Amino acid sequence: MQKLFKFFLNLIPRPLLIRMSYLVRPLVAFFLKGSNHTDPIDGKSYRKFLPYGYENVRENVLAPGTLSLERHRLFWLYLTKETTFFKEPQKVLHFAPEQAFLKRFKKLKHIDYTTTDLNSPIADVKADICNLPFKDNTYHFIICNHVLEHIPDDTKAMQELYRVLAPGGTAILQVPYEKERTITFEDDTITDPKERARIFGQYDHVRVYGMDYFEKLSTIGFKVTPEDYTTRFSDMEVEKYRLAKGELLPICKK
Repeated sequence: MQKLFKFFLNLIPRPLLIRMSYLVRPLVAFFLKGSNHTDPIDGKSYRKFLPYGYENVRENVLAPGTLSLERHRLFWLYLTKETTFFKEPQKVLHFAPEQAFLKRFKKLKHIDYTTTDLNSPIADVKADICNLPFKDNTYHFIICNHVLEHIPDDTKAMQELYRVLAPGGTAILQVPYEKERTITFEDDTITDPKERARIFGQYDHVRVYGMDYFEKLSTIGFKVTPEDYTTRFSDMEVEKYRLAKGELLPICKK
């Protein structure tokens, strides 16, 4: 099962996977109904979640209804419990918009919501994160989750994120990182997709972030809080929502 799942993830281009998932999702969600795990995004429960992963497949992590992963559910819980995102008017910029959030955010009448990506078929604005077509100090809230690990010049991308974030605004900039790794590793001579998957964890990643990621965000100008939000939940809740215990949310202010 793991090998078959991994094969299809690596074989099918991501834009096509996104389109296909819209068709398959309702059927899979129906067959996995249960009570063991709950997706806080749509409130639905399942006997188990789906596996996910390009190189190392993780079991029981992909919620069938919203296609959310651990990071999406953690972000959603933080957003609903700790921010005014669902209450106060604000301009929001969302990079590489995830299906778990897209329709829900679009329905919010009090926010001015813009999605952007260079390749995603579901984004509003096609744009390079290193050269954004938006004015300085425009957005009160920026969502950019698991994007920077794909960008060769992540410094320029971070600078652009900082530029378009309004003073007093918040940016959540999640990336995959390794807690045991002090310094980020990247090597632009590694171009073979299989070798990238082996070293970086995914065929289209260009680096493995270490704990210096948070320091780098600070050098750009952000006031960074690496928030271990899973500590706000009991072990039973962490398992119920299938969160990655100890995962840090990079909460960045300007």
